[in-house]
Amino acid sequence: MATHRYWCGECSFKTPWRRGPEGLHRQIEHYAAKHPGLPPGGQVETRGRSSARRYGRLLLAAVALVLLAAVAVCRY
Repeated sequence: MATHRYWCGECSFKTPWRRGPEGLHRQIEHYAAKHPGLPPGGQVETRGRSSARRYGRLLLAAVALVLLAAVAVCRY
């Protein structure tokens, strides 16, 4: 999953969401082409896990609880 986006410190350029090293390489290429002689700078934007993954785990836990309750009811 893409977790990092790099912003240029000199202009409004930003990389697409990428994995860490991929975005960093794009930022270095941008600086070499657009701002020669300047060291790469700017910000790194990170994003956490996707909400779909969190909801998937919650759904799995809910299904497990329902199945556990069904087994408990059927035993009696």
